[in-house]
Amino acid sequence: MFLLEIPESAFKLYGYAIVAITVAINVAWVFVSVVHDTARQPEAHSKMQSSAMIGAVIIEALAILAFVLAFVL
Repeated sequence: MFLLEIPESAFKLYGYAIVAITVAINVAWVFVSVVHDTARQPEAHSKMQSSAMIGAVIIEALAILAFVLAFVL
């Protein structure tokens, strides 16, 4: 018998929490990069903004996939 028994569902919850924190950091990093690069090159703002939105959507899609897999597996 283990000193501390942790149910399997708790590991799924901890895993999803790690994924959610990582996603939040990555989305923030994408938009911080856009703000920084817009300050350096203002004429390319619209192009960078659309690329940032695509990047954020991909990051969020991966988070949703992780959420679904956490409950399916």
